[in-house]
Amino acid sequence: MDTSALHNVPRNTGWIEVVCGCMFSGKTEELIRRLRRAQIARQKVVIFKPKIDTRYSPEHIVSHSEQFLNATVIEDANEIFNLAGDAQVVGIDEGQFFKANIVDVCNQLADQGKRVIVAGLDQDYRGIPFEPMPQLLAVAEYITKTLAICVVCGNPADRTQRKTEEHKRVVVGAKDHYEARCRYCHKPPKE
Repeated sequence: MDTSALHNVPRNTGWIEVVCGCMFSGKTEELIRRLRRAQIARQKVVIFKPKIDTRYSPEHIVSHSEQFLNATVIEDANEIFNLAGDAQVVGIDEGQFFKANIVDVCNQLADQGKRVIVAGLDQDYRGIPFEPMPQLLAVAEYITKTLAICVVCGNPADRTQRKTEEHKRVVVGAKDHYEARCRYCHKPPKE
């Protein structure tokens, strides 16, 4: 067994992992994979999702490939303190839907020795960094950027194209509202 990878795993401390990318890139799928592995290892895991995300299920995090795990729905990241308890691993989906206080919450949880895993969009539909994800990326020990496939040309996609004419920054939707695009094929709206 190659044990060299084990030397990179922190011991006796907490840390933050961020999984980011565009829509349809597998962020929630990767979050679920990591949380399931922690559950298999008999670690105590708690999972949170924002109340605004009602796309697939009110009480689960759900990937576009229909994988799911039970989750607690919250309105504000500060609720995590009361609900995380003695969990060793804290999973948070759709990090971009939380206010800026998610960064302090994640830092404090990591300071308590917890492994914190956050998945979310790093850019909005215009290709602009989607707060508070850039701030989470800055404080995370581990970052994974997932890529989708551009629906126009087939190249690696890291942008989310909104297909509707809505101009609010947050419009919750799935394939009915969005598709993955590469840098070249992404056409931000002219506002």
